[in-house]
Amino acid sequence: MTFELLGRVHKELSITGHAFYETVLAISELVNRKVQIIRLHRQASTLLKKIDEVTGTLGQQIVTHVSDRLLDKSSLDSGVGTINETLTEAIAQVRQLKTFLVRVDTQIRELKLEAIHQDLLAFQRDLTLRSGGIERITVTRGAAAAHEPLSALPYSASAHVATVFRGPFVLAPTKDLLLRPGDIVILIGAQAELDKLTTWFTGQRALTPSLTRPA
Repeated sequence: MTFELLGRVHKELSITGHAFYETVLAISELVNRKVQIIRLHRQASTLLKKIDEVTGTLGQQIVTHVSDRLLDKSSLDSGVGTINETLTEAIAQVRQLKTFLVRVDTQIRELKLEAIHQDLLAFQRDLTLRSGGIERITVTRGAAAAHEPLSALPYSASAHVATVFRGPFVLAPTKDLLLRPGDIVILIGAQAELDKLTTWFTGQRALTPSLTRPA
C-alpha cells in the first residue's frame, strides 16, 4: 500500500514537473519571438533611415550641380553627366535597400503569424475547458438568416456574433446589419448554443452527439 501511494505521488509529481517545463518552454519561446520582432523592427527602421539618407544626399547633389550650372554655363555637359551617374548610383542603392526591407518585413510577418497561431490555440483551449467554442459559419442562400438583420437572430443567452466578414471587409455586428448569402459570420459562446444557431445561418440541422457518435 505504501509503495502504491509513493508511486502515485511520484507519477503526479512527474506530470506536474512536465507541465511546468512545458510552460517555461512556451514562455521562453514567446519572449524570444518578441525579441526577434523588436530586432527586426529596428533593422527595418535603420533601412528606412538609409533610404532617406540616400535620397537626401541625392537631392543635395542635384541642387549643387544645378547651382554650378547657373554660375558657369561652360560646365553644362559635365554637370549633366555627373548628375546622371549620381542618380544611377542612388537608384541602385535604394533598390538594394528596399530588397532588404522586404525580406525583413516578410520575417516580421512570419513571426507575428506564429504568435497569433499560439494565441489562437490558447484561446481555443480556454473555450474548450469552459464548454465553449468559436464557429465560422457561411450564410447560405435560402437560409433563414439570408437578407435578414442581425436583430432577427434567435435569442441566445451565451452565444454572440463576434464579427461578420463580407468580401474584403470586416463588418461590425450591429443589429441593423442585413446578412447576405456568402457572408462569413463568426460566432462565440457555449458550444450547445452555437449548434442551435447554426441552422439559422445555414438552413441545415446541426449534427447532434448521437449522430456523430461512431457505430
